[in-house]
Amino acid sequence: MSERTVAVNYITRVEGEGALRVRIEGGSVKEVELRIFEPPRFFEAFLRGRSYREAPDVTARICGICPVAYQMSSCQAMESILGIRVGERLEALRRLLYCGEWIESHALHMFLLHLPDFLGYADAVGLARDHRDLVEKGLRLKKAGNSILEAVGGRAVHPVNVRVGGFYRSPEREELLALRPAIEEALTIAEETVRFASTLPYPDLSEDYEFVALRNEKEYPMNSGDVLSSAGPRVPVSRFEETYREEQVPYSTALQSRRVGGGPYLAGPLARYALNQDLLTPRASRAAREAGLGKVERNPYRSLLVRGVEVVLACEEALRIIDSYQRPEQPFVEPPNGVHAGTGSWATEAPRGLLYHRYRISDRGLIEEAKITPPTSQNQGRMEVDMRHLVERSLALDDAKLGEACERAVRNYDPCISCSTHFLRLEVDRR
Repeated sequence: MSERTVAVNYITRVEGEGALRVRIEGGSVKEVELRIFEPPRFFEAFLRGRSYREAPDVTARICGICPVAYQMSSCQAMESILGIRVGERLEALRRLLYCGEWIESHALHMFLLHLPDFLGYADAVGLARDHRDLVEKGLRLKKAGNSILEAVGGRAVHPVNVRVGGFYRSPEREELLALRPAIEEALTIAEETVRFASTLPYPDLSEDYEFVALRNEKEYPMNSGDVLSSAGPRVPVSRFEETYREEQVPYSTALQSRRVGGGPYLAGPLARYALNQDLLTPRASRAAREAGLGKVERNPYRSLLVRGVEVVLACEEALRIIDSYQRPEQPFVEPPNGVHAGTGSWATEAPRGLLYHRYRISDRGLIEEAKITPPTSQNQGRMEVDMRHLVERSLALDDAKLGEACERAVRNYDPCISCSTHFLRLEVDRR
């Protein structure tokens, strides 16, 4: 019986280090293993014993691309323990900060990591050589997002102005108004990007995903909502761990998630869009419609389009918040009944998908337990399913071409394996 093993040792153009191993026997795919082999980083462990106030600054260091997501989930989990209600003005400022992160993170992925796949380039350097204007547009988008992070968060990488209860300082109205020209330009670029992305040569593909994302009835989700599944229940965030379980697999240092009573699921832009399409802002809704997106998009490669629509939404929301901004009377809210022991959880929507935090603190405000479930670990099981389907469709390809195809499919997820970019190793075992 013939056996074939394909090994992709390092996946390129993703954040972090991962590998893929595929074993094929007699023309049938027997094993697909997405291997995350980075060493454990122990963030949950070294949070223990620290003050609850330190959680936003510590967890921000988990990722240099989406630190705001970690800060917002940790802050609001602590606030759920301590009974803090920040009020509408601080909530709006938090949403503005999150808009900045969506803009800069999506722009980085779309233009520098994902777009080369569709235009036939090995990397963004080659893309820039022939399409300088495209890359410059992407960089202007990212710069606009970074400017929001700097104005609201204090700096673009690992913002220092975020704290439990709000911010150390709230910006003056004039500081935010100064951002408008760059964000208006970013909105125009984002709409042009969606139109351009709608013309790209996407594979004709549809996957039967179970989508999982936050849902509230007020706005497209960033900072709050229940956890909704397209094939399962809608539950409050407090019931996340009884509804979605993490499992260890022997070939990966990252856990994999599945819904209890179900299987692997998809978080991220496609899930948010499928479960919240009716809550898109007007220009984002128009951009989606003109790009040919329906109410649900099941082609993982067209996640590039959905990310573009979300950038339109984030720019539109940023302008709305800035125009209606009233500086809060106080930049933060203290615990109304003082610090006390308790357990609390929260989830927000990082660019790559739902990010869950749970903490237990002592009556002195020290963290006794921390639980963090990032988007990529939730998506890893579903990525393996996609890889299996891809390999089954592509058995005629040689190992090198199959490896390239697998890398492109992994990049559909914009996986944030850590906060650095390395390479992918593919191992294919054909028997």
